[in-house]
Amino acid sequence: MSYSIADIAQALGAAAAGDCGLRVRRAAEPASAGPDEIALAMDPKYAEGLGQGRARAAILWDGADWQALGLEAAIFVRRPRAAMAALTRMMDRGPDLAPGIHPTAVVDGSALIGPGAAIGAYAVIGPRVRLGTGARIGPHVVIGRDSAIGDNALIGAGVRIGAEVRIGDRFICQPGAVIGGDGFSFVTPDKSGVEEVRETLGARRDAARAQPWLRIHSLGGVVIGNDVEVGANTTIDAGTIRPTEIGDGTKIDNLVQVAHNVRIGRDCLLCGLAGIAGSVRIGDRVVLGGQCGVSDNIFIGDDVIAGGGTKILSNAPAGRVLLGYPAIRMESHIKAWKNIRRLDRLFAQVAELSARLGGAGSAGGEDGRREAARGEAARGEDREEG
Repeated sequence: MSYSIADIAQALGAAAAGDCGLRVRRAAEPASAGPDEIALAMDPKYAEGLGQGRARAAILWDGADWQALGLEAAIFVRRPRAAMAALTRMMDRGPDLAPGIHPTAVVDGSALIGPGAAIGAYAVIGPRVRLGTGARIGPHVVIGRDSAIGDNALIGAGVRIGAEVRIGDRFICQPGAVIGGDGFSFVTPDKSGVEEVRETLGARRDAARAQPWLRIHSLGGVVIGNDVEVGANTTIDAGTIRPTEIGDGTKIDNLVQVAHNVRIGRDCLLCGLAGIAGSVRIGDRVVLGGQCGVSDNIFIGDDVIAGGGTKILSNAPAGRVLLGYPAIRMESHIKAWKNIRRLDRLFAQVAELSARLGGAGSAGGEDGRREAARGEAARGEDREEG
């Protein structure tokens, strides 16, 4: 499959120059691009690579002198990553799934399959499942009873979707994800040690005693809005009584855990290895960096941004930028770690001052002036670090 420069420019909503009828087959980095590929040099720092490759056309930064770079055609973009979104969408062929139902798939007779759907090899579609128009279901996918998936879904190989899961339109799910499994919810007949520790913040009032853990079953399912994406091997647990909810436009990375009863708002980003404990409420446009952890039964307000590795243990007000364990304001965390790096120097200065004050007596003003000079030098180093 090939694309003309004019076609690509139109897809990107960008201006083009030169031979706009020139056709390319794919995109490539500048230094490795061949004559049938379009080079991606959307920042001046990548211009040098064009001379190392053999590209005839490139996507360049706005205002670039394309002819001086030896090109036959060019496209000019203002925001490179936005251009990448449009370009990759245009060139992504998607999985090779033939329309219709593969002969090895098992589709219950009560399931409703929308027009144009494709169901891959060894997929299992349960009773009363509803698949929308143009849904593409990869091989070895399992969809449980009474679940409904909207139009133009793309579900990768090996995805497991449980019973009574409702998903909106244009859903994308990467291989191996599990949606609608039981939540991790157990209780003991009498108050457990965990409950005591939570109440007392660490104290044990009673001696530990043997008790069985009783399962609390998950009956609530999962509700996912429109334009949601779920990464590979991510898990979203069913709610206990009410559903676990994921809002429109939210994007969830690989290996993310969303526990039972969680509510996530619109247009959130949850990056890889984030873990959201049970019954958390997350507002709109929240970003959780990689390996973030969120304690159960708390609220995170709209537009919160948490840096990678942050552990949020209490409610986070709207708009807060967080970092660290436990999570604090990002600027406070950075300041605290700068101070920690200075502790060795501070201890050395305190020890030296203590020795002088303890043994020098009337050592005189010269020593005092030298110590003041050292302190001023240390403050200068601190300012440079800051």
